[in-house]
Amino acid sequence: MAERDKQSTADPVASEDAGVDFATTVERLEKLVERLESGELTLEGSLAAFEQGVRLTRDAQRRLDEAELRVRTLIERPDGGADLDPFSAPTEGEGER
Repeated sequence: MAERDKQSTADPVASEDAGVDFATTVERLEKLVERLESGELTLEGSLAAFEQGVRLTRDAQRRLDEAELRVRTLIERPDGGADLDPFSAPTEGEGER
């Protein structure tokens, strides 16, 4: 049973390059959370899944930080200032794009 948990928590794609996009990282994290919340994993399996979740979370945060830096670089004025407008969520009529 412990062997099954090791296999079920091991993510074969996690060892690949970090060439996956942000959405895929978040999707993997959501699936991991579902498995953890299901209560079907052993303690060892839960710990392995938690460790993988921490890695995915750190990767997602790194990507967000990099994106924020790029946006700030793009909107910064030559004098060093920036015209920052507060973000507002779309209204009901606009929906997601």
